[in-house]
Amino acid sequence: MGHKGSVYKRIVLKLSGEALQGKKEHGIDQTVLVSIARQIKEVRRMKVDVALVLGGGNIFRGQENTASLGLDMDRSVADYMGMLATVINGLALQDALEKMGVPTRVMTAIEIEKIAEPYIKRRAVRHLEKGRVIIFVAGTGNPYFTTDTAAALRAMEINADVILKATKVDGVYSADPKKVRGARRFTALKYIDVLKRSLKVMDATAVSLCMDNKLPIIVFDLTQAGNIKRVVQGELIGTIVN
Repeated sequence: MGHKGSVYKRIVLKLSGEALQGKKEHGIDQTVLVSIARQIKEVRRMKVDVALVLGGGNIFRGQENTASLGLDMDRSVADYMGMLATVINGLALQDALEKMGVPTRVMTAIEIEKIAEPYIKRRAVRHLEKGRVIIFVAGTGNPYFTTDTAAALRAMEINADVILKATKVDGVYSADPKKVRGARRFTALKYIDVLKRSLKVMDATAVSLCMDNKLPIIVFDLTQAGNIKRVVQGELIGTIVN
């Protein structure tokens, strides 16, 4: 049990690159960045350890970017480019957090000594114990693995209580609610149901890792200010997978 009304003591917050994009066509929306930083600061005040895993789709989406141009870029090259995009997002979020007085460390799976620390599990846990927010970037450091898988892996390595998957919709639906009228929203799901029905929670590797290690996933709407705190306090918003 956490402190001061929190249900969780240590969380991993998974943010897609699109979450940082806001209403812009690409890049980083500073208004959204500041809003996320404020919410993280609020959660830290509850004495909850916070680690984040960032995507990079607002800057580069791997092969999707090159396919639209009729180019056939090597998958591993495209994936490494996507990893570097997550580093840009991580530095932007670190800057926003530190301007609010929140001590932050960016830890990268690809060594970039000048701007971020290399990821070392023991060092990451020590940062959390000292009250610092950690931002994990560059995915797992390997091509062919998504940042969803990185979130599941890091969450288990640092012994997090839950993965919070922040999205632009208020949970998991039976189909895309923007395209299918009457799509059903789930309040709770089992891991196996997510895998069998190919529901868009996280990729199959990430869901399987969470299932094997009994790590719950909560999918919720980030665009509603204050939702991160509500989830941490145990309010039933979004969809829980366990």
